[in-house]
Amino acid sequence: MKNKIIDLLYVTVSLILIVGNTRSVYSQEINWKSAEGIIQRIVAPVFPEKEFSIITYGAKSDGLTDCTDAFAKAIVACNEAGGGKVVVPQGKYLTGAIHLKSNVNLHLLKNAVIVFSTDPKKYLPLVYTRWEGVELMNYSPLIYAYGQENIAVTGEGILDGQGSNDNWWSWKGNKDAGWSSGMPNQKNARVRLLDMADKGIPVNQRIFGEGSFLRPNFIEPYMCKNILISGVTFKNSPMWFIHPTLSENITIENVTVVGHGPNNDGCDPESSKDILIRGCKFDTGDDCIAIKSGRNADGRRVNVPSENIVIQHCEMKDGHGGVVLGSEISGSVRNVFVEDCVMDSPNLDRALRFKTNSVRGGVIENFFARRITVGEVAEAVVLVDFNYEEGDAGSFTPVMKNIVISDVTAKKGKYGLFLKGYERSPITNMRIENCRFDNMAYSNVIEHTKNLNLVNVEINGKTIIE
Repeated sequence: MKNKIIDLLYVTVSLILIVGNTRSVYSQEINWKSAEGIIQRIVAPVFPEKEFSIITYGAKSDGLTDCTDAFAKAIVACNEAGGGKVVVPQGKYLTGAIHLKSNVNLHLLKNAVIVFSTDPKKYLPLVYTRWEGVELMNYSPLIYAYGQENIAVTGEGILDGQGSNDNWWSWKGNKDAGWSSGMPNQKNARVRLLDMADKGIPVNQRIFGEGSFLRPNFIEPYMCKNILISGVTFKNSPMWFIHPTLSENITIENVTVVGHGPNNDGCDPESSKDILIRGCKFDTGDDCIAIKSGRNADGRRVNVPSENIVIQHCEMKDGHGGVVLGSEISGSVRNVFVEDCVMDSPNLDRALRFKTNSVRGGVIENFFARRITVGEVAEAVVLVDFNYEEGDAGSFTPVMKNIVISDVTAKKGKYGLFLKGYERSPITNMRIENCRFDNMAYSNVIEHTKNLNLVNVEINGKTIIE
């Protein structure tokens, strides 16, 4: 009965804006039925039954020969023929950046491995991209597409970014990532990039790349439509793994992501909409899934939210968070649905994580999660942190409202609930129902909430009421 109640639960948002004597009312209803509508309108691209083997265009499967040109030629031929599959046969293929074009499905057969070069020059020329939520001209992602439609990476093969402490990861500037005193790192360039964004310097003048040490992401469709990523395994990215940006109609299914490097987020949709993430496995060095929308001044300049995202039947192992909203969230996030996922590892810090601050700002609204099985987490099952990184040091007060979490179980952690809003901007309209958290080391932390409803929530065998 409780599940049926949750299924029918809806959130009615009424915002009354008063300007002088003028009053306008905006209302909407968001519920689990909304998730069904999102799924119905997400349609994966379909490709013509034409195949273009990279072997035909000069690729060799020895893992030593540079196949960058072979990939490029096969992709161009496929695109110019109206589309189809660029086929990667069994074997190991070394390459630099791969740039997808419309109507091209990069398809890896079983036992096919694409190995990406660790030579930064293989990711030139610079492309229009985002780095930690800020637009710039930087190294190409390992797989990149700009303004394309109907693109895919599919199959049973492996894409290996070869990130390690011996190459990309040391650029982070952390000793545990292979860096030592005197080695180059990203820190100065990161400060310079944020400063340029704050000053509103045009993106085409934010030139980075060589000498800046800002690591590229693995796969980034930028301003693309109709995207499919299915079946493949990604390993050891230089930085974030799957990063659709300003894109829409995206299906990510049955994908495995493994990489314990710094900032090895598994899947980071940013300023994108209509996304289905289903049946995926994440074992990462950072957040497993992190939904983003740009950082600080740049996120507010672009001002495009991430919205209409459904996450189903995924498995999260190591990482900083299972499903995360933030921290690059200045453009806001709304309408996110998470169901039937398993999150379990002593090296998984949190299950459901929301992170922002008054420098980032943004609005988080309409988040629904149900039937989440949490084994062990290192910190909290549900964590909301309005004091992430810079803390309350800005003038862009974050807003978080309309959160429904139900049927979550956890076997071990420090906190069941760790919720910290601001006094001036409390976490509003949060409902947690039919949850059981066992073997929690500490009592809940709940600060600055409004309309928090705890219904049938049990922690360490005791029902709690807020």
